[in-house]
Amino acid sequence: MAMMGAKGELQTIAVEYFRVTLIGTIFWIYGLALNMLIRAEGKMKTAAGMIAVGLVIDIILKPIFISTFGMGVSGAAWATNCGMLIYSLLGFYYYAKGKSSFTTNWKSILFDQTIGKKILKLGLPEMILSVMGVVQSIIIFNAIARYGTENDISFFTVLNRFFLFLLTPLFGLMRGLQPVVGINFGAGQFERARKFLKTYIVAGIAILLPFFLIALIFPKQLIGLMLPGYTVSDNQMNDFRLFFSILPLLPITVLALSYYPAVNDSKKASFLVFLRQLILYIPLMLILPYYFGVKSIYWGSALIELTVGIVTFFLLNNYKLKLKKA
Repeated sequence: MAMMGAKGELQTIAVEYFRVTLIGTIFWIYGLALNMLIRAEGKMKTAAGMIAVGLVIDIILKPIFISTFGMGVSGAAWATNCGMLIYSLLGFYYYAKGKSSFTTNWKSILFDQTIGKKILKLGLPEMILSVMGVVQSIIIFNAIARYGTENDISFFTVLNRFFLFLLTPLFGLMRGLQPVVGINFGAGQFERARKFLKTYIVAGIAILLPFFLIALIFPKQLIGLMLPGYTVSDNQMNDFRLFFSILPLLPITVLALSYYPAVNDSKKASFLVFLRQLILYIPLMLILPYYFGVKSIYWGSALIELTVGIVTFFLLNNYKLKLKKA
């Protein structure tokens, strides 16, 4: 937590929440893995229902653990752990009762090296994105702690959480896109695979568009909902608008990370991740705040996303041309 820039009381609270969350990690991993398999079967409604049950339990238990039982911040984390435990058990029950569309031996523990390599190859871009996202957060929070105030840390934390919340439906589209594109690409239906990519990108933009407009038009009210009682300065409202100005580009970059592995071209997805995180984000977030202060984190982030979005757009177009020639 100190690496993330947390100090004093903020660090104590963060450690309390994080330690409890780590205890429930096994349920997070197991539950997500099983849910991914159910989605891969094409049973999106079943998978979504399991997620909904876990979330509802989390929401119900949070005020009970925090206020009624007086558990404070750790209570919020325990509520999430309980939700994830139920979520995992639902996935376990699904396969134990033979509800899947393929035969399973749910009692066995077996590692298949060939399948493991394929999983690693397909999942590598997203794994790198997650790992580098943590490194990126460490650098950004340290920059804010060094050049800003505790209010700046709170403001960016809430802003970043809202940003991650908006990425959630894109990750859902991402996981739905991959099997659809992979099946069509494997069957030689290249044009149909490209159409699905275009459809999913349009769907992603349609989902994010209302949030994009709200963030631009009503930043003060939106920040007030997430940080009650917080006094927002004019500069922070502009920073908020800048940070979210690139929302319409996100479906292109995020869905490309799912599209390329599905068409057996994981290298391009890995390149986009390295471009965003290693080549652009980390160096710029180390340099810009030193010269331009905390404000540069917001306009710098927007500039990076714009650059990656343009590069991704040209790569996708170039890939279409290659397929047409083939």
